[in-house]
Amino acid sequence: MTATILDGRAVSRTVQAEVQAEVQAFGAQYGISPCLAVVQVQGDDASERYARTIQKRCETVGVAFRLEQLRVDVSQEVLNATIGALSADDEVHGILLQMPLPAALSSDDAVRHLDYTKDVDGIHPVNAGLLSLGRPALVPGTPAGGMELLQRYDIPLAGRYAAVVGRSAIVGRPMAALLVQANATVTVCHSKTPDLGRVLRSCEIVAVAVGRAGIVTGDMIAPGAVVIDFGINVLADGNMVGDVDAASVGEVAGALTPVPGGTGPMTNVMLLRNVLIAARRQEETRS
Repeated sequence: MTATILDGRAVSRTVQAEVQAEVQAFGAQYGISPCLAVVQVQGDDASERYARTIQKRCETVGVAFRLEQLRVDVSQEVLNATIGALSADDEVHGILLQMPLPAALSSDDAVRHLDYTKDVDGIHPVNAGLLSLGRPALVPGTPAGGMELLQRYDIPLAGRYAAVVGRSAIVGRPMAALLVQANATVTVCHSKTPDLGRVLRSCEIVAVAVGRAGIVTGDMIAPGAVVIDFGINVLADGNMVGDVDAASVGEVAGALTPVPGGTGPMTNVMLLRNVLIAARRQEETRS
């Protein structure tokens, strides 16, 4: 493999240390700790494990953590009321609604009761709209982490051609908006894009987020291109791989995020940064 590996684990440790120092400064200024509330409906083991992971990360950097765990048969009304109460609570600066929800519950309905200034997952339509307009917003942690990797490795974006493969609301679309803000010229590719390889070979930056193992191969990448792989796919043998065929792409690309160890470690630390950003904005407004 000839590509430079963009090490998300190393960068996430650096960012976490910075967030920890900033949380301490916030506490010294305001006399409180930033507080994250996680709303989690029981019944999904992966969701419960993720909540525990977030709690440990919060404790490490000094962010207060609150878990609102609801019964698996919770009604939409109770879920909405829980989110609404946290939104109205001045002691809570950030709210994370754990997905997926049970089939009987509407995530869109729940999000409507979420104060967008506390939406640290960047899923509220107001934050999506602000981001699309290039205005300050709380950005989903995964694309924000991808951008942070590009910045930390001093990869220039202005004036460069970029492609985003995938148009999901939490990765593809916000990643495209962030690249546009960085003055890249961006093409968004999706399931209806004809000849994906032809598009990608014309680009210097390629970000892939479709949830399909190996969809991008080395013959689809221009020599020296920077490839950001957001995919997380578990194979039948238990191995984790990305959306990019790392073996073939690594022989062509100039830089590549690995899976695991690339964009994944960045997501949680960017969530912590969002809690701090939200806390600062709220406390400045109250001052």
